[in-house]
Amino acid sequence: MATKRLDKPKALESHGYEFGGPLGAFGITFGLPILCYLATFICNDIAGCPTPSALSPSTLSIETLKREVGWPADGIWGLASWDVTFKVLGYHALTLILHRVLPGEHVEGTELRSGGRLKYKFNTFSSTMTTFAICAAGTIAQGADFPVWTFMYDNYLQILTTELIIAYIVACFVYIRSFQVKPGNAELRELAAGGHSGNMFYDWFIGRELNPRVTIPFIGEIDIKEFLELRPGLMGWILYDFAFIAHQYKTYGFVTDSILIISALQAFYVLDSYWMESSILTTMDITTDGFGFMLAFADFVWEPFVYSWQARYLAVYPLSLGPAASVGVFFVQAVGYYIFRSSNNEKNRFRTNPKDPRVAHLKYIETKSGSKLLISGWWGTARHINYLGDWIMAWTWCLPTGIAGYLVQHSSVAPTSGQSVADGSFVFNGPSVHSTVVQGAARGYGMIFSYFYVVYFGVLLIHRELRDEAKCVRKYGDDWKRYSKIVKYKIIPGIY
Repeated sequence: MATKRLDKPKALESHGYEFGGPLGAFGITFGLPILCYLATFICNDIAGCPTPSALSPSTLSIETLKREVGWPADGIWGLASWDVTFKVLGYHALTLILHRVLPGEHVEGTELRSGGRLKYKFNTFSSTMTTFAICAAGTIAQGADFPVWTFMYDNYLQILTTELIIAYIVACFVYIRSFQVKPGNAELRELAAGGHSGNMFYDWFIGRELNPRVTIPFIGEIDIKEFLELRPGLMGWILYDFAFIAHQYKTYGFVTDSILIISALQAFYVLDSYWMESSILTTMDITTDGFGFMLAFADFVWEPFVYSWQARYLAVYPLSLGPAASVGVFFVQAVGYYIFRSSNNEKNRFRTNPKDPRVAHLKYIETKSGSKLLISGWWGTARHINYLGDWIMAWTWCLPTGIAGYLVQHSSVAPTSGQSVADGSFVFNGPSVHSTVVQGAARGYGMIFSYFYVVYFGVLLIHRELRDEAKCVRKYGDDWKRYSKIVKYKIIPGIY
């Protein structure tokens, strides 16, 4: 394919630091993994969510804390396992094989800044449905004891460690390989505008190369960023939801509406993104951001583990919503999804075919660069109206956990497993220890975990909007200022 040559490719014009520069990159690189471990230990099925010592720091001791959080008997070495590592690598190998053998849609990406277009193969939806079909068959045959579900639940901590190590390794691999990018774009490789600041650690974190690719024997060429953007993190998120459903049933003998609703809504969100997979090519992640530790960590660790905290909570505290509350949650979801999907569809149709009857009537301004900015329809109400729909949907993934928090009380007396008593407590029997899950003093404090996502996601969207705003100012200059005067609001019409 012929490529366009530029005297000075725009991709090489660094635009400065983001995320607080090197100091912010350091905090995220080491702070967020610690947060994942803290949540795993402090909200658990051994002592509570949060653990009693977290509620009463004055009673805290190292031995008590170790007992309450389930600290591995082998100490820090117990955070990982060779057996778990090999099985996790097998899971990732399966996703690659399915990508290779299943048919898919072949699409060209947007034009690179230095010329040319990359080609992509999309079959994440069919690959995921194949994986789900295998798990469904195993669940039908073996129920909640299906080894995939028990393995994921019982080795949660070790899987977390394995995925974190993989994220660090992948980030180092793409950083080192980015120095092979040569001027001229003969291989359709280029550096990300924000990924070559000169600070080695920051560039490793933010991503030096825009679209790193690798050729794997038998598998063929893989676009690392696009492949990991939708899998394995998003698919792992839903698989963990399913594992938590299985654990709830195995523990109590029933499945609650709350965990089913959260899992169904999250699965719908993920499968919808898979079905609309080609639309990812116009997102900031693909067109602007380099691929470094930030995105690797999000794909391998943050998405599957943090996004499934609500289902993990409900696996231990099986709260029931009832018909009225369930309908309310679905209504909020419907409103959010309508805004999110219809606005994104409108944008994608206009970008790909402005003459489409569904968008041909929309008004726009044309910039000096030749781009067209919508000033009517959804995008005339706010510059990032899709973010509002996305955030509304985030609430439906947290509301079913209610006023969250629980404590686990152990006893030698054996009550009926799965029994629910008037105060909202539940009991389950282990091989030698019998436990009762009550809210008690933990009520409300568990919301730190079960509502973390909606707070985090709101901050993320505002930060993303600020980054996109800065990018557009650089790209469009005075045209963006003119556009901003017409479309005044950023995310929430009339408010922000």
